[in-house]
Parts: sequence; structure tokens; C-alpha cells
Amino acid sequence: MGIYKSNNEGAIGIGALIIFIAMVLVAGIAASVIIQTSNTLESRSSAVGRETTREVGSGITIFSIEAYAATGSDISRLAILVRPRAGSKAVDLTHTYIEISDKNVKSVLNYTSANYSEPDGLDDIFSADVYPDDNYGYHHTMNTDGSRYGLLVLDDPDSSMSRDAPLLTRGDKVYLCINTTGVFNDVAENTELWGQVIPEIGYSARIDIRTPYTYADNVMELFWDM
Repeated sequence: MGIYKSNNEGAIGIGALIIFIAMVLVAGIAASVIIQTSNTLESRSSAVGRETTREVGSGITIFSIEAYAATGSDISRLAILVRPRAGSKAVDLTHTYIEISDKNVKSVLNYTSANYSEPDGLDDIFSADVYPDDNYGYHHTMNTDGSRYGLLVLDDPDSSMSRDAPLLTRGDKVYLCINTTGVFNDVAENTELWGQVIPEIGYSARIDIRTPYTYADNVMELFWDM
């Protein structure tokens, strides 16, 4: 009668091979997931970096705020002279709005193409047809003077400004023109005004001024920053 011996070495070898192959597959899948995740994160970080650079490098700055008050009256018009920040991308003024407030009223003003002028010299900026004036009284339901501002182009060397697509670019200087009669029912002496000019992208320009204690002149300079 023969003697048979059980030999399990072949089965053990196949089992080890299966385990090894499974480990390789799992490692490959894990590596694929890691690579895909890293590529996604790299793409997102690049996009965030570009957007951050654009935000930091763009915006508007104010270097003059002037006002007009007729003799014996309060301030009826404001002219805010703005330019782009150094290195800024073009600022679309159709998507730029002004927040302005006194102690009683806060208004948000948007650009209106109905009040736009690009003159070749001007003897009086406050007589230009760039201040919204719809002839409706303060707080009248049809008064839009308190929600619109006009543009008076002072300098546009690259011809980037136009009535329907005003793009503020390097070298441009533009007055944002506000009818304060429509916004505040005029602005009296010793009144604090605050707010900001907010572009679509980039830094806002802060408004923080106080009107004189007396109006000795018709035209007043309320802020200047070269």
C-alpha cells in the first residue's frame, strides 16, 4: 500500500501571488486618486492665485472731492475725481457703484449713460450736463437723482471711455458727478459724509469728508490727495 503525502506549497504560493497582485492594484488606485487630487488642488490654487492677484492689483483711488453751493444755499452737487490704482486692470464703471451716507440717509448710486460728457476743456465742471436731474422733488416716488451718478471725463489718453462702455484704465481721470439735492435734499454746513466707491473687482475708494462750517465760496474742495 502506497504512502501519499499532502503538499500545500503550491496553494500557498498562489495565495501569496493573489495577495501581492491585490496590494499592487490597491496601491495603484490609491496613487491614481492622490495624483488626481493633487492636480485638482493645483488647478484650484492657481485659479485662486490669479483671482487674488487681480483683486489685490485692481481698484479705484480718489484724489479729489469738490462741491458746489449756490450763494446763500447748501451744497447741491459733488464731483469725485477718481483714477485707477497703480497697476490696476481696467475698471468697468457700468459695474461700479457709490455708497454715500450722512446721518439720515444712505444711498447707493449707479452710473447712468444719460449723463456722460467727454469735453475738450470746460470752463465750469458744475454747469456740465452730467449731474442727474429729473426735476422730481426729494423723496418723490419718481426721483432717481438719489440713485444715479454721471461721468465727466477729464483725461482719457487711450480712448477707453465711452458713454455705454466706460472703462477706467491707466492714465484716465474721471469725475463721478452726484446731484446731492436728489440724494440728501442738499448738504448743509458741518455735515459728515461717508461711504465708498466700489468697483466690480479690486479695492474700493473710501469717502470720509466733512463740509465746512460756513460756505464762503460757491466752489469748495473737500478732499485732496495726490
